[in-house]
Amino acid sequence: MDSIETVASPGAADLPRIRALIRRREFVQALAAGEDVLAATPDERDALLFVAIAQRYLGRVGDAQHTLATLARHHPRFSRLHEERGHCYVALKDAPQAIEAFLMAVNINHALPASWSMLEGLYRMSGQAENCAMAASHVATLRKLPREVVTATGLFMDGDLDAAEPLVRAFLLEHGNEVEAMRLLARIGMARKVYEDAELLLAAVLELAPDYRAARSEYAEALIEMHKYSQARGELDQLLREDPANQLHYRGLYAVTAVGLGEHDRAVELYRDLIALTPQDPDLHLSLAHALKTMGRREEAIASYRTAEACRPGFGDSYWSLANLKTYRFTDEELTRLKELQTAPAVGVIDRYHLHFALGKALEDHGDFTGSFRYYELGNALRRAHSNYRPEIIETNTRLQIEVCTRELFAGRQGWGAPDPDPIFIVGLPRSGSTLLEQILASHSQVEGTQELSNVQQIVATLRGRDPDLSNPRYPRILPELQPEEVRHLGERYLAETRVYRLGKPAAVPFFIDKMPNNFRHLGLIRLMLPNARIIDARREPIACCFSNLKQLYAKGQEFTYSIEDIARYYRTYLELMRHWDEVLPGWILRVHHEDVVDDLEGNVRGMLEFCGLEFEPQCIEFHKTVRSVRTASSEQVRQPIYREGLDQWKNFEPWLEPLKAALGDALTRYRDA
Repeated sequence: MDSIETVASPGAADLPRIRALIRRREFVQALAAGEDVLAATPDERDALLFVAIAQRYLGRVGDAQHTLATLARHHPRFSRLHEERGHCYVALKDAPQAIEAFLMAVNINHALPASWSMLEGLYRMSGQAENCAMAASHVATLRKLPREVVTATGLFMDGDLDAAEPLVRAFLLEHGNEVEAMRLLARIGMARKVYEDAELLLAAVLELAPDYRAARSEYAEALIEMHKYSQARGELDQLLREDPANQLHYRGLYAVTAVGLGEHDRAVELYRDLIALTPQDPDLHLSLAHALKTMGRREEAIASYRTAEACRPGFGDSYWSLANLKTYRFTDEELTRLKELQTAPAVGVIDRYHLHFALGKALEDHGDFTGSFRYYELGNALRRAHSNYRPEIIETNTRLQIEVCTRELFAGRQGWGAPDPDPIFIVGLPRSGSTLLEQILASHSQVEGTQELSNVQQIVATLRGRDPDLSNPRYPRILPELQPEEVRHLGERYLAETRVYRLGKPAAVPFFIDKMPNNFRHLGLIRLMLPNARIIDARREPIACCFSNLKQLYAKGQEFTYSIEDIARYYRTYLELMRHWDEVLPGWILRVHHEDVVDDLEGNVRGMLEFCGLEFEPQCIEFHKTVRSVRTASSEQVRQPIYREGLDQWKNFEPWLEPLKAALGDALTRYRDA
């Protein structure tokens, strides 16, 4: 009998009982119980699979295939769907179709012993000796691995992280360091975006098995996710030397490191080389377009975005990326295509919410504000439904920052930290005009613009450790416990790790900009480790700022922007924390209101330069002429002269923004408080 070990059971409470019935070969009872579950939840993945298995064993293969067709509509990438289809074709003595189905299963999930065993037998029966040997090799490999690791790998490959993780953790607790189990736990960490854990686990795997190339590749990917691009590049250099069979994959990752390090010319060259080898890869065309956009090569970027969609029709990210240029206007033909794709059943969730946001922007540009707002709403609702954002975590952090970071804390630590005045931090909310301020300052001969650097967040992750107590986390409680040498080390670490991004101007340029907006939550830490850094708070009128975020689909992060309640709570929390920093660190932060910059550009430019200790330079007024890479959503806008039209764009949507005004409350006026 074929194994059902790798089936997850995250759904209805009856699923474990149905699985047990199948194992005991009580197929009539299993079928009845499965049908009861489906009566309540017709798309329940594992119930559909169990029903199909029971139907096949009861000789009802046609019914099983019908059930599997339903499963395929809802869960087309479920490996066990294809494995069970293979078993149905075996029952029907259709070897070619069975081989195709089992191959589909193992291409999705290589940890399927039953599928590999069936392929070995089918290939042998049909005289395909080479393929038979290949399948037999996989069978032998899986047999060498601990059963728990194989089972957990199968669960992981089918997306059942909640079932896979405790299984592999329990195995490691009992058996100690086992390379495959450690690698699997690291992959689960990557899937959960716990990159620090994945990095440590994969580093340990490579200590035990330095020639394990798949683990080294995953280690490089973890380093990339943590923005440790130089370190990742070292791992990729080794892989490129030692593993010629996977050059395309490694070169693709290498291009990502080039983007991360601001080497956009090199990234474009790498992507073009890869496209020459695989011209139908939509993701490569999309990545090339992003790099071109960052460099200001707008028309080339547009052509590449369009090519990406041509390679994969319905590619939502290509449409959204065009819309996200802000200055692009969809043709009537493209607008018709966007509307058709909204209801296309083959369009997946991720593509769908990208298309929603793209159509929202397209209709806004066409003056259809009713339709535009409806699609922004649909996009936000769908994106929020696939987010794990919890606003109370941010609010707890804010409360603790206020409790811990007192006047007394800073007064007792005068002279601590690294004394270098190099960094200029621009903080605030996204879409608050921070890219404009960065472009203005980066136009100065003594200032280099970099990007939204994650280095402060990486230091926070180090201080936070692996403390699971979200109600009373280790950071920021640990700040008063840090010793002078520790604080200075953190400042020096920040300066050393950010040096790699300072590539655009001569080495003698003294100042650089870190434009990560979320750093406002960590100004206490920044004050301790870099007391001579400059802080500029980019602030925008709350309705304009919040609604601009609600219209924006971010590539990653900024999870608070996908509902009116979340963005309003975040804005209010931001005001509360910034007021605290003003009170305990008076005069350290310069607040720049976006509306004031638009009304009096030169006055505000002079004020910022004076705050940073810089002489006035006229090119800062003509910032739009500065040639540099800009990676944010405002990249095209800051390449144009300043204009007032953007200030009041939200008023086109005012009939639908009463809930936002209510949620913001007194923030509507308090944002201007001194």
